[in-house]
Amino acid sequence: MKTKYIFFTGGVVSSVGKGVTAAAVGRLLKERGFKVAVQKLDPYINVDPGTMSPYQHGEVFVLDDGAETDLDLGHYERFIDVRLSRVCNFTTGQVYAEVIQKERRGDYLGGTIQVIPHITNEIKRRIGMVAKETGAEIVLVEVGGTVGDIESLPFLEAIRQLRSDLGRENTLYIHVTWLPYIGATEELKTKPTQHSVSELRSIGIAPDMIVARSDYPVDNSLREKIALFCDVELRAVIPMVTTPILYEVPLLLEKARVGEYILERFKMEPRQDPDWAAWKDLMLEVKREKPLVKVALVGKYVELHDAYMSVREALKHAALHTGVELEINWVHSTDLEKGKHWEDLRDADGVIVPGGFGSRGIEGKILATHHARTEKVPFLGLCLGMQLMVVEFGRSALHDDDVHSTEFERSTKNPVIDLLPEQREINDMGGTMRLGLYQCHLVPGTRAARAYKVDMVEERHRHRFEFNNDYRQVFEENGMVFSGLSPDGRLVEIAEIADHPFMVGTQFHPEFLSRPNHPHPLFKAFLEAVCEHAGVNYKKAD
Repeated sequence: MKTKYIFFTGGVVSSVGKGVTAAAVGRLLKERGFKVAVQKLDPYINVDPGTMSPYQHGEVFVLDDGAETDLDLGHYERFIDVRLSRVCNFTTGQVYAEVIQKERRGDYLGGTIQVIPHITNEIKRRIGMVAKETGAEIVLVEVGGTVGDIESLPFLEAIRQLRSDLGRENTLYIHVTWLPYIGATEELKTKPTQHSVSELRSIGIAPDMIVARSDYPVDNSLREKIALFCDVELRAVIPMVTTPILYEVPLLLEKARVGEYILERFKMEPRQDPDWAAWKDLMLEVKREKPLVKVALVGKYVELHDAYMSVREALKHAALHTGVELEINWVHSTDLEKGKHWEDLRDADGVIVPGGFGSRGIEGKILATHHARTEKVPFLGLCLGMQLMVVEFGRSALHDDDVHSTEFERSTKNPVIDLLPEQREINDMGGTMRLGLYQCHLVPGTRAARAYKVDMVEERHRHRFEFNNDYRQVFEENGMVFSGLSPDGRLVEIAEIADHPFMVGTQFHPEFLSRPNHPHPLFKAFLEAVCEHAGVNYKKAD
């Protein structure tokens, strides 16, 4: 069977929900027995999101192979429950860098290098790599940005050409648009969608399906109008009303018979009947009234919640399976340094300190860690959060406020977090990073081992600095347990405090491997500790 391709474009406004729509469609097709992969094409000229500010781009999602990718890949993995690779995300910057490198080598034999065909050919080559490397039978490709943006024109031209290259029977275009609501007349307007489709058709792409996003119900008369003016079958105009429950989207698309329509267009028969029982149970659990617990998320980018999207979702997954309602108190670490918003921290039943880079707000995170340790509040530190847990503990154990990480204080007398010796001569940005999947051996009898219930795990990393082993003995003597280590025992992967109900820090990012139906063991153990601290009944692990 030839690989089938579904291309997702966005219209009217950005952040319309293409990523979630693509992820949900992928789940529909997986439920019908097909091997699915998803790819995101990002129009910006940065080579990857790794060095971009979270305020600009939200979180950086890391894959098994160490690729630093767009946060939409997190949606893909969580919804479809797949493990993607670096071929599943690329940027304009990567495309141009590759073409320029080929030109410098003389690969084009002195020819004039142009957007068409050289840039578009490179885009098509990268799209084709997904099926080759993953073996996917259906590849879903999301084009970033909005139709009409100058940046995305080469991508749109490339996917236009792919209909001719691959055959009409192997390609399908889904356009996701927004229906604005005019309050004065109390009506939804389809005109922006019509203009968006007109713009798309002007460059040679006629959508096969339109997903009409809206905050209000979309009646059949509006669907008929969109179908008529946009030349799309009525049953291929899919109303998608905003839902407060992100994971309800696959069920809404299933109800709209999107999976059936796609397979019919591809002349394919489902290999199995979709089984949504577990997913529906999840939705019932979301809607069920449950006891409330509060977790303070202490970060430096909390104004933009997308900067901590995977952490937020992992907490939600754990809360669902623990049987509690979760409220996140978003606490800015710099505010704590100024004496502000301490009530949000003290009001919480648990504290989580996620990753990050740069010195701003570091002391605020350390203050939050100190509060959690001294007040016996359940604590989970992720990457930088683990390192600052080590710093805070070291200041207490060594009775020295000069304990620090050399990332923030190069002249510290007690560098409990430091670069490895082999890292110090590397100058390339990102060159010293430990990225992707690494093994972690768990020490029997520790909280981490009890949470995982196995001896060895593999987790995704994104960091540069490590625990300084010169301090391992003195920390152990003062009550820190190193419960997860690299296979050779050299690198500290998990640290925990012995005389604390639950104070665990991980050098890796467990949030990247959490799924709605399979919460990450450490997040679930953390939520259980939060419930016990709050005196709330919860579902105990099997």
